[in-house]
Amino acid sequence: MNEDVVILSIETSCDETACSIVRNGNDILANVVVSQIESHKRFGGVVPEVASRHHVETITVVIEQALETSGLMPENLSAVAVTEGPGLIGALLVGINAAKAFSFAHDLPLIPVHHIAGHIYANQLEEEINFPLISLIVSGGHTELIYMKDHLSFEVIGETRDDAVGEAYDKVARVIGLPYPGGPHIDRLSTEGKDSFNFPRAYLEPGSYDFSFSGLKSAVINTLHNHRQKDLEVKDEDVARSFQESVIDVLTKKTMQAVTEYDVENLIIAGGVAANRGLRTRFETLCQDQNIKLSVPALKYCTDNAAMIGAVAYHLYKHKAFGDLDLNGRNYIDIEEYSI
Repeated sequence: MNEDVVILSIETSCDETACSIVRNGNDILANVVVSQIESHKRFGGVVPEVASRHHVETITVVIEQALETSGLMPENLSAVAVTEGPGLIGALLVGINAAKAFSFAHDLPLIPVHHIAGHIYANQLEEEINFPLISLIVSGGHTELIYMKDHLSFEVIGETRDDAVGEAYDKVARVIGLPYPGGPHIDRLSTEGKDSFNFPRAYLEPGSYDFSFSGLKSAVINTLHNHRQKDLEVKDEDVARSFQESVIDVLTKKTMQAVTEYDVENLIIAGGVAANRGLRTRFETLCQDQNIKLSVPALKYCTDNAAMIGAVAYHLYKHKAFGDLDLNGRNYIDIEEYSI
């Protein structure tokens, strides 16, 4: 394929309204993201109906701004890509209907994209992805280990059985008294504390790559309640450090076991929790010791954005994996459905 592939991509799976224009899968011509964090902060989490209404208000604005920033017209584009799922169904539908309208109006192919694939391919925005690899996806709604032999080859080898790691961070932060979203606040606070509580590590049955953070969350909450009922001093920074150490131990142990078992030399960390400094530092040390190439997106590409959707869409475009105008949002999609 000699001609440039220029894709306008839309992401509205949760609480960011985003539009990006990406050339050839890694050259970002525009990347517009409107966050809703301030709107949801007072509720302590994302309210789906509120998120959908914000998307309706801003979707045309981000599309127009992306085109203006790139200096391109619709006739300069090769295709339109949009997150099909997983995500909040009302939020997804706003982006999908905008993408379908744009596709129809300008006679452009429509490319449905899996949100988690987007997080993995966020790494492509800065460097070439090398295969085979293991990818750990850690976010508010997802904790998964995926093995990839090549582009668009997804094999889920482990996933969360209850709370995703990002959910656990938010719930623990709320009990400590930290604002939403909790992850960045716990990460910062943990640097000031000690692992004095030694919270449990849920490794599950031997050989399993699945995750479970519900028990850890409950252990933290119960410990705090017990200390407060007995009027005992609790240092928030120690709770944060002890909680984070438990999370990091489980994530790194299972991931590095998978890297060894699947005999890969490349590891990708992706998703919002990939911005966690403690997690990044631990993986950097482990990968350096074991001579594994580690790829972690820049902080601005860890959270939801449309550039990562455009990165995946480039490879789907080459395979002509197009959707049609009956495309609908899906709150859950097995990523293995997207394997080509």
